[in-house]
Amino acid sequence: MAYRDLAGGRRAPANEPDWLTLGQAAKYLGVAQSTIRKWSDLGRVPAFYTPGGHRRYRRSDLDTFLERSGPGAKDRTGPVVLVVDDDPGVREVVRANLELEGYSVREAGSAAEGLTALEQEPPDLILLDVMMPEVDGWEMLRQIQERFGVGALPVIVFSGQVDERAVEEAESRGARGFLGKPFDPQRLIDQAKQILPT
Repeated sequence: MAYRDLAGGRRAPANEPDWLTLGQAAKYLGVAQSTIRKWSDLGRVPAFYTPGGHRRYRRSDLDTFLERSGPGAKDRTGPVVLVVDDDPGVREVVRANLELEGYSVREAGSAAEGLTALEQEPPDLILLDVMMPEVDGWEMLRQIQERFGVGALPVIVFSGQVDERAVEEAESRGARGFLGKPFDPQRLIDQAKQILPT
C-alpha cells in the first residue's frame, strides 16, 4: 500500500481523500460533530461549504489544527490547567476545548506523572480523574493537599461513577468541582471559568 507524509510526521494511505465530511473530520480529530461544528463557527478550523450547504474539511487544515492545539503546541500564554486522566482520548478532548477558550493545557496519564508535573511547574487548576489504575484520583488529591496545602491548588474531579454520594465526597475531600463522565465540554469550560477566568 502506498503512503503519503502528513504534518507532524504522520502518514496516511495515499488513497485517503483530501476532503472530509463533517463526520469524517470529527472522527479524524477524535471529537463530537457538534464540537468541530462549533470550532468552524468560531473560525478555529476552516470549513468549506458545498452548493448544498454541507461542510467539508481539508485534511491538511485538520493536521495544522492538531499541530497548533496538540501536545506539542508552543507559545501558550493563558492560565495553566493540568489534566490528569489515564484515557488519552479524554485528555485530548479536554485539551482541545480548553485551549479554544485561551487556557494552556498540560497532560498527565497517571497520578505519578501528574505529581511529577506539579513539582516541575504548579498549574493554576487541576482536572483530575478519580478512577485511575495504581494510584487513584482521591489519593492524588490527598497528596496534592499534603504538599501544597488544602485549597492552594484548585481541583475539579471527574468520574464515571455519578451519584449524590460522589459529589458530596468530592466536596468533603476539598475538590472545587465535580463532573460526571462522559461530561459535556461546555460544563467543563463553565466550571473552569468560574474558578479560573481566562
